[in-house]
Amino acid sequence: MAATATRYLYLVRHGEALPDESGLSENGRRQADLLGRRLAEYPISVVHHGPLPRAAQTAGLIGEHLKGAAVRVSETAGDYVPYFPRREELPADCADFLLRFLDGWTEEDREQGPVLARRALERYTGPVEGEEERHELVVTHNFLVAWLVRHTTDAPAWRWLGINHANAALTVIRYAPGRPSSVLVQNDMRHLPAELRWTGFPPESRV
Repeated sequence: MAATATRYLYLVRHGEALPDESGLSENGRRQADLLGRRLAEYPISVVHHGPLPRAAQTAGLIGEHLKGAAVRVSETAGDYVPYFPRREELPADCADFLLRFLDGWTEEDREQGPVLARRALERYTGPVEGEEERHELVVTHNFLVAWLVRHTTDAPAWRWLGINHANAALTVIRYAPGRPSSVLVQNDMRHLPAELRWTGFPPESRV
């Protein structure tokens, strides 16, 4: 049997975007820079990011602080709905709310999103081949962070819904050989000053 080693997967939602989502706001650029300074102490070898400008710009600003890390665009790190549940899968008391939230996506979204989500699980999860542990960063969007956290905890597929991630917050998942995967850190904003925390959350979810 081939040797495998631990993968540490660092998940980041992009920084705060401009209103038209054409790139990062000034707050978003500050968030990305501060997160990059925090991550500089970790041996991250590669940064994967989604193709949209807000993710690409966040990855670029973080990458300036990571010595030797390759920065790569990946469709699997993009902004898509990873799973569309059926009504019978959902709790009766919130099914209507969740299904209304998902109403706006097209048939193309409903076909492509789950395909990309499966590819993301294949690409980013599980131990890695070889004897050296690997540290990888994925700069993405809220839905993919939620999908990967859900997968790590073996929650039902629909349960990515309701897991929210602040802009430029950090989640870390460990995939160790012979052990259950573990969420080590989730939605951590300690690198951000108070005025830059909780952006990207709906008002009722902010602390």
